[in-house]
Amino acid sequence: MTTKTAPKPAKATAKAAKTTLLYQATKGDPHPLGSTVYPDGVNFSVFSQNAASMELLLFAEGNSTEPFQIIKMTDEGNKSFHFWHIFLVDAKPGLHYAYRVHGPEEKKPGHRFTPEKVLIDPYAYGNSMDLWNRGAACLPGDNLTQSMRSVVIDPLDYDWEGDRPLNRPMQDSVIYEMHVGGFTRAGNSHVTSPGTFRAVIEKIPYLQSLGVTAVELLPVFQFDDTEAHEFEGNKLNNFWGYSTMAYFAPHPGYCESAGEAQHMTEFRDMVKALHKAGIEVILDVVFNHTDEGNHQGPTFSFRGFDNLNYYYLVDGNQDYYYDYTGCGNTFNCNHPVGSKMIVECLRFWVEYMHVDGFRFDEGSVLSRGPGGAPMEFPPVLWQIELDDVLAETKVIAEAWDAAGLYQVGHFPGFRWAEWNGVYRDTLRKFVAGEAGIVGDLADRITGSPSLYQSNGHLPINSVNFITAHDGFTLNDLVSYNNKHNEANGEGNRDGVDDNMSWNCGAEGPTDDPAINALREQQIRNFATLLMLSQGVPMFVMGDEVRRTQGGNNNAWCQDNPIGWFDWTQTQTEAGMLRFWSELIAFRKTHPAVHRARFFSGAINERGMPDISWHGTKLNEPGWNDPHARALAWTVAGSLAHSDIHVMVNMYWEPLTFEIPQIYERAWYTAVNTALPSPQDINAPGNEVLVNSHHVEVSGRSIVVLISR
Repeated sequence: MTTKTAPKPAKATAKAAKTTLLYQATKGDPHPLGSTVYPDGVNFSVFSQNAASMELLLFAEGNSTEPFQIIKMTDEGNKSFHFWHIFLVDAKPGLHYAYRVHGPEEKKPGHRFTPEKVLIDPYAYGNSMDLWNRGAACLPGDNLTQSMRSVVIDPLDYDWEGDRPLNRPMQDSVIYEMHVGGFTRAGNSHVTSPGTFRAVIEKIPYLQSLGVTAVELLPVFQFDDTEAHEFEGNKLNNFWGYSTMAYFAPHPGYCESAGEAQHMTEFRDMVKALHKAGIEVILDVVFNHTDEGNHQGPTFSFRGFDNLNYYYLVDGNQDYYYDYTGCGNTFNCNHPVGSKMIVECLRFWVEYMHVDGFRFDEGSVLSRGPGGAPMEFPPVLWQIELDDVLAETKVIAEAWDAAGLYQVGHFPGFRWAEWNGVYRDTLRKFVAGEAGIVGDLADRITGSPSLYQSNGHLPINSVNFITAHDGFTLNDLVSYNNKHNEANGEGNRDGVDDNMSWNCGAEGPTDDPAINALREQQIRNFATLLMLSQGVPMFVMGDEVRRTQGGNNNAWCQDNPIGWFDWTQTQTEAGMLRFWSELIAFRKTHPAVHRARFFSGAINERGMPDISWHGTKLNEPGWNDPHARALAWTVAGSLAHSDIHVMVNMYWEPLTFEIPQIYERAWYTAVNTALPSPQDINAPGNEVLVNSHHVEVSGRSIVVLISR
């Protein structure tokens, strides 16, 4: 390439380049990787240390079975160190392309070069799946007519209307974990295009009324939703999307029109609309493995370019992969090129797509070094932590992996938040009635200082959750003692067995009004503790309306009512929905329950410690009582804000609690989880005055008081 003109934006919605003209090719530049649009053409660059030669295949359309031009790339003419590059003069956005990669004549351990397989660009912004056949990418033979094509897209031209990532303080966040397809795919969602980014826009008023500040979207990078297995006549496909094919491309299955660059436009329209509503967008990202799977999996990208560098291979037998992920392979995250891809991918989604944050699936894999052992200073995690572009971006780790590495409380870095699995387990046990763990409960609701404080972390490093996509919904947590995954077609062997759940006296649906009332009460208990805990609360889509998966705790393949949000429940469970909305509003109103720092014993202007602990009697919390199922605490407010007093009784009979006296203020009841809607939570100004020094708290319930 002879010119170094700055890239000129091209229409992101450019139509496919329908041409039979042959392009003139020059050497091009090694950076940036991917296809980059310039005024005078397009530069292509990919990484491969061990390839002997490559072919760039050009297609007029995404469904073209034959390339109209094949350009050979040689070691001498198109390689700078380990980067292969070429420049096509006068090429434009909309051009479809792919690669064939040839390895050296002498095959070496770890090489999987297969020139008969057509490969997509690891940095492509979009890929056509019109011809894709997964089996053809797994079996021997040429798959030209059954492979994907990447498409040239210039991402610069989009009217953001002044939008930027919102940068809301972490302590002010309330996260709603959501599946883009499952959120609106049900017929009763009443949206124009169910299961799409556009449909999420139509449901923004619902999210606003609920009060969440961020949506955490299950994977939206392109994945293979054609991958499926049959069970009892039902087609069960890859619904959750935790096997990524293309890291720079929004999933076309969530689009009204997936052609060309429209998928990028639709995703950005969603982000822009959510930002206008004050809602951040956090993406669940899967860098720990790719969709190429184990040694029998498909070859469509990384494996065909440089298997030896992109994956962890078994020492002594490099035909096989180390599988720390449970998904067949492990991406070589801390190889310089793997790390480069991850960081550049994150930058792309922040700079070009305005994403606010990321949750890293099996994030502990990103701490593993070349031999698989955890590293003290894993390069990729510290690059993310210290990168200027990502400095204000929320980064959340699932701080464990499938090979037993568990790093909750000590994940590398300082600003990384973590899914706090210890919080989940403690809350589940306590609300189910386990005795003698009130000390553990106190630690969890104060931001888990035992896990974080000594490491220089803060409460905001703890993402508190009781449910997530992986496991029971909150309704099922109080309705089932055992998982019921029969519909997955794996003999109910999949999914975890230890759910720490309690069905309240009957397994699954029941007509017993007492059991149903108790289940509702338990859901309110969980919600109340979650929203009163220091740290960052997260809950899964539909918990606010008692969404059920019928006891399925691993609904990864259920693109059907099992995995969908049932919008009729916003009416049938209107009382529960109101409770959640008012509870989230309560959290936002009272800064004392979402502090940026741990409690320190500081005394406020009115002589109150920032937090004090009690049992049924004041200042007697019963830390060492093996039978204790009750705990109370008082959180001091400021001169301008209320104090909060919480009384928790997970014993099955009522208990009477002493309440503290406060100078020149009175206590009012804000929440009582034992009462039916709408008495269960009182809107601001409607709290009920407490005219006693004692409060009776019903069995398995919580009462919350505020002062004014």
